Amino acid sequence: MRTKALVTRGMTALTGLFASGGAAWAQIEVGEDLPIIGQPIPGGTGWQPAATELARDIHWLDNMLLVIISAITLFVVGLLAWVILRYNWKSNKTPASFTHNSPLEIAWTVVPIIILVFIGSFSLPVLFKQQEIPEADIVVKATGYQWYWGYEYPDENIYFDAFMIGYGEGNLNDDIVARLEEAGYGEEQFKLATDNPLVLPVGATVVVQVTGADVIHSWTVPAFGVKQDAVPGRLAELWFEAEQEGIYFGQCSELCGQDHAYMPITVKVVSQEEYDAWIEAAREEFPA
Repeated sequence: MRTKALVTRGMTALTGLFASGGAAWAQIEVGEDLPIIGQPIPGGTGWQPAATELARDIHWLDNMLLVIISAITLFVVGLLAWVILRYNWKSNKTPASFTHNSPLEIAWTVVPIIILVFIGSFSLPVLFKQQEIPEADIVVKATGYQWYWGYEYPDENIYFDAFMIGYGEGNLNDDIVARLEEAGYGEEQFKLATDNPLVLPVGATVVVQVTGADVIHSWTVPAFGVKQDAVPGRLAELWFEAEQEGIYFGQCSELCGQDHAYMPITVKVVSQEEYDAWIEAAREEFPA
């Protein structure tokens, strides 16, 4: 990393509140007409739309487990109701005196084992698919700082920091709204949108190397089905292949200090042509 980038990052760590206002950080226009696909919804309880194969696998596994645990819950509630009605004091004044039932004890040991083996036969392949990192088309290094993300494209000699638009300025105000609109977002994206998004091409196999510069952070994008802790001194990896152009949001998902809630993740998935044009501009604007 060249001296210029190191000095820039050092100054950013000390003056992040001022810099996040927008004057100190250039932005490259990209993906102006992209739909916002992956974002949290007020009052929402379901998954965000799956934008990768990994996310679809997780959603399917979750639904399958929901069926199993619902059946178990109904079975247990039914047993409790039967016992309450059949063996209450009025219905059963003379309690039984036996202490063992070997067939029943074997059944309640073997059946849970079978259920767990069944679950494992589906969940382990999903886990292995996440952890077995394929050959990458694009490698990005994401570094968590208190409290923002730094992104490096090592093969392209690009580095930039991504601050929440309006970071350090308190509640939503007219100035923040204006900057959100200028960047192509609305008021509902406050605390979700960053000044410099991570830009990636649709259909590419992306490997993100994740680490932390100070404390433990966590790089998470729900629509991609990925979450990886950013641990100082360690370099972890995750991968995904976004299948639809759009804007996706994530958050740091590890409690990392007082501004933990203000270090969002913005990912713009664009066409290959638009990505190539952005790379050319970013090499000049964000040299590593």
